[in-house]
Amino acid sequence: MSLVISPQFADRVRRDEPLSRHTSWHVGGPAELFFMPRDRADLVDFLKQLPVGTPLLWLGLGSNLLVRDGGVRGVVVSTKESLGTLERRGEREVHAEAGVACARIARECAKWNIGPAEFFTGIPGTLGGALAMNAGAFGGETWQHVSQVETVDAQGTVRERSASEYAAGYRHLQAPAAGEWFLAATLRFEGVSSAEATKGLLEKRRATQPIGEWSCGSVFTNPPGDHAARLIEATGLKGFRLGGAVVSTKHANFILNEGDATARDIESLIQHVQREVARVQGVLLQPECRFVGEAA
Repeated sequence: MSLVISPQFADRVRRDEPLSRHTSWHVGGPAELFFMPRDRADLVDFLKQLPVGTPLLWLGLGSNLLVRDGGVRGVVVSTKESLGTLERRGEREVHAEAGVACARIARECAKWNIGPAEFFTGIPGTLGGALAMNAGAFGGETWQHVSQVETVDAQGTVRERSASEYAAGYRHLQAPAAGEWFLAATLRFEGVSSAEATKGLLEKRRATQPIGEWSCGSVFTNPPGDHAARLIEATGLKGFRLGGAVVSTKHANFILNEGDATARDIESLIQHVQREVARVQGVLLQPECRFVGEAA
């Protein structure tokens, strides 16, 4: 595919952009076309001029995502530098665009003393990704607090939708229509947050997870009544290595790139963990992270 882009977007478009620069695992081949909109209006105008059927991948902080070494065809839209508005609306609501980091939501809600929003501290991505998978941590989940969302489709049509149009489950979301992406959400809280509680959960996360190392966050969802990390550790896989990828010795549900891993190393290690846990524990772990792109 050779995408022809209007000249008005030339300064925000990169061709063959290495996605290893934009993912928390620091792996991944090139994006055929990488677009960084100035703002929402710029994004909508860009979408309207794309040929119908152009493949689209939306990227925030690049966590919870494994981009294969062959890269991604079509367009990758980066929202982290543009959709970043976060504001309080009334006594109990905040409005946040999709590129806002979840940790920032936790901090600001603590300042405003509305919540409980501390759990957002444990989500290593942006609100757009948290909405798409109903991300959660420390007992809280994103869609418990969503009252309304704004979406855009591949033709640049913007819609407002009520939370009641979506069915949210554990790390899963059923949407009313395919081919829409989140631009923003209104979040409603019925209680309070505090800086002390937010700081406490952040310290807990730092003590139990390999924060600052190259990972995607949690790799597998927790099976009913158990924890993926416990099953992986009980199978003897902490510290197990394939190429440059290794199962964290601090938290077994994290796979780390220690500096020279390829996406193939990481995906092979994920598959190995699945096979071994299924063989030893009788439980087939399901990946929480998404796999995109082509093999090298």
